[in-house]
Amino acid sequence: MARAGITAAKLTEAAAEMADEVGLDRVTVSALARHFGVKDASLYSHVTNLRELRVRIAMLGGAEMTERIAAAVAGRAGRDALVAFADAYRQFALAHPGRYAATQLQFTPEEITDSAVVRRSAELTYGMLRAYGLAEPDLTDAARLLRAAFHGYVHLELGGGFGHPRTVQESWDRSLDALHVLLENWPARPDRSPR
Repeated sequence: MARAGITAAKLTEAAAEMADEVGLDRVTVSALARHFGVKDASLYSHVTNLRELRVRIAMLGGAEMTERIAAAVAGRAGRDALVAFADAYRQFALAHPGRYAATQLQFTPEEITDSAVVRRSAELTYGMLRAYGLAEPDLTDAARLLRAAFHGYVHLELGGGFGHPRTVQESWDRSLDALHVLLENWPARPDRSPR
């Protein structure tokens, strides 16, 4: 097997494919070395450690997911944008579970400082939510709500957590209807000033 030509990008792509096939937790430097037919040590000229490799998988997966979402929401607003955003998010997660799992890692500020992927993802989310007339701090609250709802749903779906005979798709669609109604009727912030 050819040993020349291994780059950080090729290593990241192979690791992402492996994560999708066997799960993020089973991606190791040793497993990748076997995949490429090289010794473990030869990969450390491309990545510092397993953590860096997982961050690279997360950034690759995040970029791919963000591009899908951007294409889906282009030219849409309100409910249409929300559904397009959510469907693209869910479809990516179901098609690429390992990459998706990597995007859910907790990152240090140093790992994501000046990350175009993180910035673009936030811009898409906040842009979609602004069409509902939201401003800060409601924008952040709504973005957190959507992330929790989408991630929770996908996490349960990937783990086989929906056993009721009603189809998962029907529940997904109704959940998006409910989120749309909520976003259109976002509650006013209570006056917290001292009385």
